[in-house]
Amino acid sequence: MSRIRVAMALVWAGFVLAGCNRSPGGPVASDDGGARVEEVSSASNRVAIPPAVRSNLGITFVEVERRRIEHTLRAPGRFEYLPTARREYRTALPGRIELLVEQFDHVEPGAVLYRIDSPAWREMQQALADADARIDQLAARRDTFSPLFAAHEQHEASLQESIAVWDDRVAQLESVRAAGGGRIDDLASARASLASARAELASVQEKKATLHAEQRQTQADLGAAMSRRTFLLDSAAARVASTADELTITVETPTGSQPAWATIDSIAVVATDAGVVESLGLTNGSWADERAAVVTVVRPEHLRFRASGLQSDLGVLVDGLHARIVPPTPTRAGRAVPMSETMEGTLHLGLAGDPDDRTLDLFVTPGELRSWARPGVTAQLEIVTDATAVPELAIPRAAVQWDGLTPVIFRRAPDDPNETIRMEADLGEDDGRWVALLSGVRDGDEIVLDGAFQLMLATSGSVQKGGHFHADGTFHEGED
Repeated sequence: MSRIRVAMALVWAGFVLAGCNRSPGGPVASDDGGARVEEVSSASNRVAIPPAVRSNLGITFVEVERRRIEHTLRAPGRFEYLPTARREYRTALPGRIELLVEQFDHVEPGAVLYRIDSPAWREMQQALADADARIDQLAARRDTFSPLFAAHEQHEASLQESIAVWDDRVAQLESVRAAGGGRIDDLASARASLASARAELASVQEKKATLHAEQRQTQADLGAAMSRRTFLLDSAAARVASTADELTITVETPTGSQPAWATIDSIAVVATDAGVVESLGLTNGSWADERAAVVTVVRPEHLRFRASGLQSDLGVLVDGLHARIVPPTPTRAGRAVPMSETMEGTLHLGLAGDPDDRTLDLFVTPGELRSWARPGVTAQLEIVTDATAVPELAIPRAAVQWDGLTPVIFRRAPDDPNETIRMEADLGEDDGRWVALLSGVRDGDEIVLDGAFQLMLATSGSVQKGGHFHADGTFHEGED
């Protein structure tokens, strides 16, 4: 039996057992002069595990915790992006694309993602130029009405004076004629001149009314032209992700002063938020149609956890419960995420359940993300349904080993950190990951987590004999 255990220890540690030498009354040492191994105490259920042995066997410890085992539900799930985490940048106009970022690049607000060389943009610039020219024409025409009205006023005033003079002349001639004097030709000529003056005044007044109508028409046309220009500017601003005010700023160019929109040769699409380039929808230099997806940027910190809860637990699952996201592997050794790397949050129930799987979506947005939280990474959701319940002493189920039908744990000796005490575990309730211990441990005790299986194999069937490990990871019963 001793040979079998030694062979198993050799497989675990990957070393070749060379032997065991111990001088009378002296310490046990490895044949290669390695680290000193503590002697086994007189207690028959103790096993020496000095630092070298712990390193070779990958032994780790976990402290006994107080947990509400009976009132804890667990649900498997995965991380996913929040609906607001992803932003797509699409083409507002068709054109040729020049990519300026690569996949997985980190971008800051204002960083240029790509440029579009678009003929449609040039057509829009031409429309803006035509609108500006039309406004200038109408404004110039509007400005001519003031002097025209002034000239008409003077002409009308002079005609009024002429009519008044001819009225007096006709009245005078009529008085002379009534007295039997004067010439009939003079009266006729005066009346003709009066009629001509009145006709000319009527013509001037008609032209004045026509000018008023033309002025109102010009003002209306000018307003329409300015409105069209405003709409064109707003449309152009939306295309280039700018504002109308920014597009109308005067820019000095080698050919003279121009509005900013006239100097834009290609449309630069910039990032509005910080994030990471998740995907590129087009290759560099390709032609994109309108509304084609070019770059997708995500914000990695905008994550939530989606788990699947059982519909049978709806009696205790409510919005607002405290929840903890825990790594999928309950270990402290190797390359797995440490079990202490947990995240806290508040539980939110999904709006609908799955009638086939009899499950319900559960959502938790962590208050603080750990480095291992990434979309698609699986984990477990730990939900405490009654925060008022008295917590119990508990350890991870992975720390419990079964020697036949007997549950076994290894408690680190309080008086010697280089020894463990094999104990029969007095188990209580478990929640699938943690199990309550009803006796044998207290707050602050450390239990072997990783490496407990090797310790159980090495001590199986010989608990009353005790034993010790060597620095190379091999186990010997007793003190020899």
